[in-house]
Amino acid sequence: MSLPQPPAGIETVVVPRSSDLGDGFTVRRALPSAQRRMVGPFVFLDHMGPVRFDAGHGLDVRPHPHIGLATVTYLHEGSIEHRDSLGSIQAIRPGDVNWMTAGSGIVHSERTAAASRAQPQSLSGLQMWVGLPAAREDLAPAFDHHAADTLPEIEGEGVCARIVAGSLFGRTSPVRTLSDLFFADAALRPGARLTLDADHEERSAYVIEGGLEVDGQAIEAGRLVVFAPGQRIDLHAPQGARLGLLGGEPLDGPRYVWWNFVSSSRERIEQAKQDWQREQFGVRVPGEHEFIPLPAR
Repeated sequence: MSLPQPPAGIETVVVPRSSDLGDGFTVRRALPSAQRRMVGPFVFLDHMGPVRFDAGHGLDVRPHPHIGLATVTYLHEGSIEHRDSLGSIQAIRPGDVNWMTAGSGIVHSERTAAASRAQPQSLSGLQMWVGLPAAREDLAPAFDHHAADTLPEIEGEGVCARIVAGSLFGRTSPVRTLSDLFFADAALRPGARLTLDADHEERSAYVIEGGLEVDGQAIEAGRLVVFAPGQRIDLHAPQGARLGLLGGEPLDGPRYVWWNFVSSSRERIEQAKQDWQREQFGVRVPGEHEFIPLPAR
């Protein structure tokens, strides 16, 4: 018996796998997955939380390394203090974006600031990795922060969308990227519709809250729907929805992903593993002495 085929506008629907990182902090990983390794240049997508921290508690991600990618942090609730080996210290809050280009190598930590731990707080958001073009995988690392009020928005007909990176709906974000991509935060009121044109080769929507209908198929919250290329896609939110829209042009060849390292070269990843394990990575976060050891596998 043949399995039912998805509607013409849908290529696949990814069901993320969940992990509990402790203190009730749940992460749902949509990329990479068995159904889809990447969408456009996005090689990693985590949905963090939502989690409620009691007073005196918070997020504590110790210093860890990255190569060959750009990390993207976008929050819906709460705040995180970012510190990195460039000396950057930056609080990120809902609607802002932290865009960290690892390039040849960077180390960073992500924690709840001491002042924020004085009272209970919630935390939720998306974290993504963007693979870099092969010719620029080893460029100098950089960190950029853009506040919510600097990012363009569109609003009308029950839809509000913030263009966080790249270009979408005729608007372009000020965030500097190294490839053709897009990432947007979109809220649809009950009954609203949103159309995605075929401007980008690969497109997807992660349903953060609510639900979608695409070509008659229902997509529930916590799912990544990847759309078929080359056609306009009509997104309908009968009960309302919040979406992360992301995609772009595919990377120029396959990428290997191991722990926090991304590269077009297996040998480059092996070198990064050895450097971190031998404490020869070459950079560290000023003022921090803890670190996450290289995992066994």
